[in-house]
Amino acid sequence: MRILGIETSCDETAVCVIEAEGELGDFQYKVLGNALISQAKLHEQYGGVFPNLAKREHEKNLVPLLTKALMDSGLAKDGNSLADITHILEREKELQVLLSEFLKTHGKPEVDAIAVTHGPGLEPALWVGINFAKALAHAWQVPIVPVNHMEGHVILSALTGGKDEIFNSQFAICNKPKFPMLSLLISGGHTELVLSKEFMRYELIGQTRDDAVGEAFDKVARLMGLPYPGGPEIDRLATEARGERFNLSHGLTTAQERLNLFHVVLPRPMIDSDNYDFSFAGLKTAVRKVVEANQPLTDEKKMEIALEFENACAEVLVAKTMRAIEEFGVETLVVGGGVSANMFIRESLVQAIKDYGYSTKLFIPPRELATDNALMIALAGYFRACKKEFAEPDSIRANGNLKLA
Repeated sequence: MRILGIETSCDETAVCVIEAEGELGDFQYKVLGNALISQAKLHEQYGGVFPNLAKREHEKNLVPLLTKALMDSGLAKDGNSLADITHILEREKELQVLLSEFLKTHGKPEVDAIAVTHGPGLEPALWVGINFAKALAHAWQVPIVPVNHMEGHVILSALTGGKDEIFNSQFAICNKPKFPMLSLLISGGHTELVLSKEFMRYELIGQTRDDAVGEAFDKVARLMGLPYPGGPEIDRLATEARGERFNLSHGLTTAQERLNLFHVVLPRPMIDSDNYDFSFAGLKTAVRKVVEANQPLTDEKKMEIALEFENACAEVLVAKTMRAIEEFGVETLVVGGGVSANMFIRESLVQAIKDYGYSTKLFIPPRELATDNALMIALAGYFRACKKEFAEPDSIRANGNLKLA
């Protein structure tokens, strides 16, 4: 089965074509074509993603990315797909023009279904991808599978975590996750622990009560005067501090040790609570107080704050995750979302599982696939398509707050 995946939930525009076969356990796939454009630089001036700008850029980028993905896959066809799509894209005028021109010179490719993100995310951005998918489905007469963005992260991590060669011409060797499976989803919009006792079934056991961890990274970076996106900047500063300034391999264990060494102590919110929820708003407020007390911030102080903040986030995430692994007898831990690209968090989870002596398998995707991409939507779409979970185009709606469980 060939699936065209479309992702526009935030500030990445992405299109991917895969060929896949089999079920979990004997599943294999190969990436035929993949294209992505990040808008991060455009949103830097706002210190975060500006929804209407994201929508405009998606309109501009989708057809060129579709063209590239189809050309790379060898599925691009000469001819035309004459169909009236103006009523579908009446709110996306630029996209309407670009896609109309594309359909005049391109015939229907050999794809079996279109998978598109319908939530969660920024609704103006989601609508562009959804309407694009509807227009293509109308022109090509193929079905649509609406995909939960977070399920995309789960399935991508579960199948490809630890694999390096994803984008090649051969069928990929996939993981075979065992159950119960625990998903730690950490991004700019989510911090969740999700338990799966079987494939594609989800139970939310913990979530943030305020800021997501990725949101906290970006807000703390802004407080420190660092550029957007803030997560990679804090990761960079903390890595420099850990390796070059303090020669640390792990976070220090006591507040007094941290105070003695680099004079910054931040809380570990909810680390000892009797549930699996998270809270990062108070940690952000604690950073603000440190920043205000140390104006103007020196480069040295920025490194110290970044180190202590990253340590605090990692320790909370690891502590909650390890406790859930023990309580639920977790066989597989998958980690997904943009914050899973953070090297210290990745290494801390690896070390924690080793230290605890668990047999739990840990699957984290390659860093280039930690952030939003269309491969994860195509993969999730394949498994939904196998269940015949297609939707009538008119019934698909953008849902910015769509839940996984």
